Amino acid sequence: MSTTTAEEAGRRVEEVLDRLAESGDAAACAAAEEVVRVLMEFYGSGIARVVELLGSPAAGPPADRLGPLLADELVASLLNLHGLHPEDVPTRIDRSLSALSQPVENAGFDTATGVLRLRVTASTGCGCSGTQESIRQAAVDALACFAPEVTGVELESGAPREPALLQIGTRPSLAGADGRSSAAL
Repeated sequence: MSTTTAEEAGRRVEEVLDRLAESGDAAACAAAEEVVRVLMEFYGSGIARVVELLGSPAAGPPADRLGPLLADELVASLLNLHGLHPEDVPTRIDRSLSALSQPVENAGFDTATGVLRLRVTASTGCGCSGTQESIRQAAVDALACFAPEVTGVELESGAPREPALLQIGTRPSLAGADGRSSAAL
């Protein structure tokens, strides 16, 4: 069974609704939007019930019951979509960033704009913009499912870079074998 991401499902629903809107049939468009709303409410209620049941003390310690679900991209997307994710935004941001191969730290999240500032905490090699952009994009991708509240990611400048390679060699002596300058000879 193939897995559809939240982004793919959202894009497909928008495409279908756009096609209906282009048909000019306002009643069909309104009915389709109502169907989507009803299904969202239905699935949201079902997912809320799953979270409620898994959250009961009879199901075992909270970390054991919810941990695997909260770490799953598909489940996390559904929980976020329905406003049911039990973790707060900072915790979900940290969960997302911990999955990155490049160590970064949260340098601040602006809740008003949705922009997350990141600081690279280890060397990124040459420090070129391509490397920086790949780190930023990896963060955007990781945050999409777990913290959709993040609408933009900025890397702080001044990320540590590898030090320049300084080669030190021996310089030929200007003095002759007898200690006198070769220019005096």
